[in-house]
Amino acid sequence: MKDILDKSTKIAIFKGKKVRKTIYQNEWWFSVVDVVQVLTDQLNDIIARKYWNKLAQRLRDESSEVVTNCHRLKLKAADGKLRETDCANTEGIFRIIQSIPSPKAEPFKRWLSKVGYERVQEIEDPEIATKRTRALYKAKGYKDSWIEKRMRGIEVRETLTDEWHKRQVKEGKEYAILTAEISKATFNMTPLEYKKFKGLKRDKVNREAREGALGQNLRDHMDDLELIFTMLGEASTTEIAKNRNTQGFDQNKTAARKGGQIAGGARKKLEQESGKRVSKSQNYLLAQKKKLMTSKE
Repeated sequence: MKDILDKSTKIAIFKGKKVRKTIYQNEWWFSVVDVVQVLTDQLNDIIARKYWNKLAQRLRDESSEVVTNCHRLKLKAADGKLRETDCANTEGIFRIIQSIPSPKAEPFKRWLSKVGYERVQEIEDPEIATKRTRALYKAKGYKDSWIEKRMRGIEVRETLTDEWHKRQVKEGKEYAILTAEISKATFNMTPLEYKKFKGLKRDKVNREAREGALGQNLRDHMDDLELIFTMLGEASTTEIAKNRNTQGFDQNKTAARKGGQIAGGARKKLEQESGKRVSKSQNYLLAQKKKLMTSKE
């Protein structure tokens, strides 16, 4: 089996075995336990964890900085929940590999260098990451016109989160609350309510995702108009935050609600004139496939 990298699930595959990874401080960080499992051929993650605990203690006794440089980062566990896990960057994993006698050490090093280098390339040239994302959507069957809107939406979202960061909004829970404010004012649904409306599950993967058709990202299930109004709400919020120089969570929460209201007002006007609801319970890709099958019949 070929070694592959799945950016959509943040899992890398080495010789058929999963290695969880996440971006931290602009580089890939890998689950140490997953790496230990690969190198020791352990199927049981509990045994692999015990192996790592003993190895970590030995490295500490040797005054090695490897363990000190590890960080506990949140990665998705087998039950679908995010849990803190010992992680190391490429350099740290290399040093851990040197401490584990394994015939897989050298091929794993080569694989690790490739995976780590892909992220370095993306940091130096963001267009590479954009091209990879476009190719991923194209491979899943999305139309070019939809992909353009989705990519534009990603840019709009990143511009908004950059503004929140500058304005002392905390990443994580506060970002989620502000996003919910925009969505509620735009569509009368929070992102969680919207996922339920579309039949998407919060943690577990649904049938379409298991079959490789889609992930659980809400925006990947939106059609053109849903994406456009999502962008309008977030772009409006960014503009209000800039012009009013909002600072802190409370002021930005007000800006988020007002930005969403602008998009919500435009949505209601369109629905009134067109006689059709913008929000749709079906996901975009499957709806397109059904249209294609119908036209062929």
